[in-house]
Formats: sequence, C-alpha cells, structure tokens
Amino acid sequence: MITEKKIADFLKIETVKIALFYTISVLFILLNAWFVIKKDSPAINLLPVFLFLLLLAIFSFDKLVYLVVFLTPVSLPLSEFVKGLSFDMFLPTEPLLFSILVVFAIKLIASRKFDRKILLHPVSLAIYMNLLWILAASMTSSMPVVSFKFLLSRIWFIASFYLIAAKLFENGKNIEKYIWLFIVSFIAVILYSTIRHLGYGLWDRVAAHFVVDPFFNDHTSYGAVLAMYIPPTIGFLLMKNRALLFRWAAAVSFLMLSLGFILSYSRAAWMSLMAGIGIWVIIVLKIRFRTVLISFSVLLGLFLAFQTQIIMMLEQNRVESSANITEHISSISNISSDASNLERINRWSCAVRMFKDRPVFGYGPGTYMFKYAPYQLKKDRTIISTNSADRGNAHSEYLGPLAETGFPGLLTFLFLIGVVVYTAINAYTRLNDNRLKTLVLSSLIGLATYYVHGFMNNFLDTDKASVPFWGFTAIIVALDIYSKKGEPFSAKT
Repeated sequence: MITEKKIADFLKIETVKIALFYTISVLFILLNAWFVIKKDSPAINLLPVFLFLLLLAIFSFDKLVYLVVFLTPVSLPLSEFVKGLSFDMFLPTEPLLFSILVVFAIKLIASRKFDRKILLHPVSLAIYMNLLWILAASMTSSMPVVSFKFLLSRIWFIASFYLIAAKLFENGKNIEKYIWLFIVSFIAVILYSTIRHLGYGLWDRVAAHFVVDPFFNDHTSYGAVLAMYIPPTIGFLLMKNRALLFRWAAAVSFLMLSLGFILSYSRAAWMSLMAGIGIWVIIVLKIRFRTVLISFSVLLGLFLAFQTQIIMMLEQNRVESSANITEHISSISNISSDASNLERINRWSCAVRMFKDRPVFGYGPGTYMFKYAPYQLKKDRTIISTNSADRGNAHSEYLGPLAETGFPGLLTFLFLIGVVVYTAINAYTRLNDNRLKTLVLSSLIGLATYYVHGFMNNFLDTDKASVPFWGFTAIIVALDIYSKKGEPFSAKT
C-alpha cells in the first residue's frame, strides 16, 4: 500500500538525484569550456568518462560496485603514471570508491534508511567497534594526516564491499556475480604474469617477484589473493545441478588460479591454503570446537615446554628458498639464513617494541612504515632491511595494528574475525540448501586463508585484498540474515 510517507521519501530521493544531475551537468559544461580555452590539455577527453561514472554512482549503485570489483585486479598505482609523489592510490578503483562513499552517504542522509538487519548485525557491530578505535587512534596519531587517510580508505572499502554488497546479495545470483567478475578480470592478470614468466623460464623463482608488476606490488600479495579465490572456484565446481557451461568455467578458472598460485612462489600463500584445507576438514567432519580447542592448547603447551629445543632445531635448517618446490617449502622454517624470513622477524620485533612504547593508542593507523626504522636493532637487520618499509609493511595483519592502534586495536580486529567465523559456522549448520551451504563454506575458507596469511603479511590497505576480504564477509552476513526469513533464500536465486 502506497502511503504519504513513502511518497515523501521517494520525492526526497528523486529531488537529490535531480539536484546532483544538474550540479554535475553544470560543472561538466564549465570544465569543458575551461579545457577548450586551454587547448593544450588532453584532460577534456576523460571528462565524459568521469561524468558517466558519476551518473552511474547516482542512478545505478550496483553496476558501479560491480564495475569496481571487475576493475580491481587490473587497477594500477598512481605512481606508475606520476613519479615522485608523496602519496599513492590505485586507479581507477580508489577514486570510484570515494565517489561511491559520497553518494552512499548522501542517499543515507536523504532517505534515512538502510537494511537494519545488515546495519545491526553482530558482524557489522564488530566492524564499527574496530573503526571507532581506528578513529580514536587517528586522533592521537603521530601522523594524523596519514592515519585519517588510512581510516577513510578503510571506510570506503567497507561501505562498498561490505554494506552495499551485503544488500546486493539479498538476491542470491549477485553473490556468484560478485565472485565471477573478479575472477574473470583476475585471469587476465594471471595470463599476463605467466606469459612474462615464460620469458625468464617458467620455474624461475626470482622472476616470480616482479612478473606481476604493475598490477600487484609483489608475489606475496598476488599469492594471498589467489589463495582466497581458489576455495570459491572449487565450490562452484562441486555445485550440483548447475549448467554444464558454469561447471566448465569453474574448472578452467580453478586450473588458471592453481597455475598462478604455484608460480607465485609465495610460501605464505601455500601455508595459508593448507590451513584453509585443514579448517574445511574440521567443519565438514563436524569436529567439535572443544576438541579443536583442546588440541590447539596441547600443541601450544608442547611448544612452550620445548621451545628451546624447537628453536635450536629450526636454526639448523639452512635450506634457502629456491625454484625447487621441495626446497622452497623446506625454507619456510629457516630462521638462520633465509633473508626473507629473517626480515619478517626484524619487522615483527620492531612492531612489538613500538607497541611497548605506545601500548594503548599506538603510533597511529598507517604509520608503521614511517616510524619503525629507529626500532631496528643492528643484530636484527638483514641484507634486505631498509628504513622506509619499501619491501613491505609490518608483515603482519596482527602485529601491524598492535603497533599502530595499540592492544585495543588488535583486540577489536581479533573480535571481528571471531564473530565472522562464529556467524559462518552457524549459518552453514542452519542452511539446508546445498548451494547456499557451499557459498558460505567457500567464503569462510577463502577468508580463513587470509586470516592465516595475516600472520606473515598485511594487505588490507589495498583494493586487491579488500574486495574478497570484505566481500566474503558480506556473503556470510547476507546468507546468515536472509536464510532466517520466512521465504527460502534460495527462491530468490
């Protein structure tokens, strides 16, 4: 039934849309005139594109979000085009994400409504807690501008890939669309890097570090994202009663992602996927949480009891990372001569020392790379050590926040992970539809690979990792919410 309130709300939204349309149109005309007068500038050629994207943000939110997801694997850092800048961003995704955030905020203010089940979901509340502490740490930051930029980027990632995505996932088909759009574009990057790799020899480990440039900073972030998307492709492959073309596409995607994954030579990614498989076994076999907790406690106790002997044994391992897969895996535990491993320990040690100096608020979000240099000890430095973190940040999704936002910051992030895992397992056990169970489980395993990878690297400040991290979280939340409704969620797919 159409009420006066609904008509008023509709008119408000339409008024905002019309106002934005005419404002952008006038600005476009003025800018066009200015560039025509300034004939030596080629920027006028880009204005129609920007106008189209802005109008898309106003009138078709979902398509713009999908466009960003599709473009993310091939996004490029600004530094590729303009050298010597004191800041960097990914193009064209980050400007688009900022536009989405602005329009989303305007629409929220104008309509004053959004799906409360998403806004007030336990996962959402955990995200707000983490954001609030990042805000508090930004206010006390040693570099406020850096910290507030970090906070802003985190907000636009969450707004686009979590809040808006969770609403889009009300339609089950959109879940698969979200995943496929990234994979299709990602396969182009895999082909590009593999072809480049062939030029140096397919099994050249050193080449793996730079063949993904400029789309990825290095092979570790590339491997981390590959590890996150392998579980969903396996899930698609195992889905029954799907079209033959769908399953063939899943099979090809799995093979391509697996090829890229092996050639990434990312030991951290390999470990994270193995851990993900272990978690999958625990869930599928329905091993009780108490059993897992007891087993983990026993292993931790054994490590603490024999840590001296274990460390001495690890120090005897002098196998260096190499093109030989067996040797490369064996080098994971080399803490005596492997420069990559030793540099991680150096960065972790710096983070702990920074935390001890500022245990509550930390140095400020995003500041580790600017502040860690004085905390390096001479005995910890390696042949690849620098004073500017140009070879990675804190190398930990947990110790980084500990140094930058203090113990409360780390605690809120760990709490968020705990709530997501709890929600996913509950949704998985509650659902009866095999397809939906597969989507929840593959999203959780994809996230689990990153949770484990986070002990060794940190990439959540990039669009590449944020699309699957927050998107898979949104999938879990959407399926948890909408599967509780009276009508079956699968009926909407």
